[in-house]
Amino acid sequence: MVGTVLDPINCNQTLFVTAMILRLPDPVSAQTWCHAQRAAGRSIGFVPTMGALHEGHLSLVGRAVVENNIACVSIFVNPLQFNDPDDLARYPRNFDDDAQQLEGAGCDMVFSGTLEQFFPEASVVAEITKRDPGPTAEGLEGASRPGHFAGVATICERLFKTVGPGRAYFGEKDFQQTLVVKDIARQLGYPEIVVCPTAREPSGLAYSSRNVLLTDSECKRAACISRALFMARHAWHQGEREVGKLRDVMLRELDVDGIHVEYAELRDPHDWRPEAPAGLLVRAQALIAARIGKARLIDNLRLDRDA
Repeated sequence: MVGTVLDPINCNQTLFVTAMILRLPDPVSAQTWCHAQRAAGRSIGFVPTMGALHEGHLSLVGRAVVENNIACVSIFVNPLQFNDPDDLARYPRNFDDDAQQLEGAGCDMVFSGTLEQFFPEASVVAEITKRDPGPTAEGLEGASRPGHFAGVATICERLFKTVGPGRAYFGEKDFQQTLVVKDIARQLGYPEIVVCPTAREPSGLAYSSRNVLLTDSECKRAACISRALFMARHAWHQGEREVGKLRDVMLRELDVDGIHVEYAELRDPHDWRPEAPAGLLVRAQALIAARIGKARLIDNLRLDRDA
């Protein structure tokens, strides 16, 4: 925002400039704005979120700011990707706080909207035609949360069409999701999907909007999830390649009171199949989902890399 202020000593008008984030209330307004930015020759970096922003989200925004002329963020708690009504109800929401954080991160525009605004063709959720998320949605999160990735694919398609061509930034913490959105982007022809490293708390716990549901003691115990992944990486670099033994390494670290493991698996990140790989691995992504208290947490780590 540009304006003027009166200098009380010299009675001169002094120009001041304040960067303020633009808040748009619906996807139609956002689409118009993004189209105008591209028409002016500006590149757009986009970070789709469900709000409850944390350092992980802000790291994505920071990269979008650096790599593009314009950075924008969507905040929409998408009911299509929740198979647990209680999880949807307790998902944290604070748009004003999120917008302030985005302003501090250098974001240019944030938009939201209602389910009806994103899907004007449907009057109720049941009428919304969900997009097939493809084969990368099978197994792991796809098995644990039926319908989740169909909901992710459906809203991401709408969001990508709202923002248009550019770059879209996702965190590697949701590794399987990054595979799904890459498939969508390939089919649409845009955007370029940029996958960024998982941001972690000092304990190693991956930043997540659901971390706020943890008590202090639960948060400390939940750090065993990242320890399990890094121990598996250590075993890999010591020469271990057997799926069963690498899984055992993770399960030993996850054997902590209050930690309920849903899965601790290994997949070939270049050959994603529902069945777990057997025998010796050439490359591997280790993936964990676990419940502690009111929170369900996921994390993953590429084993055949140093960082």
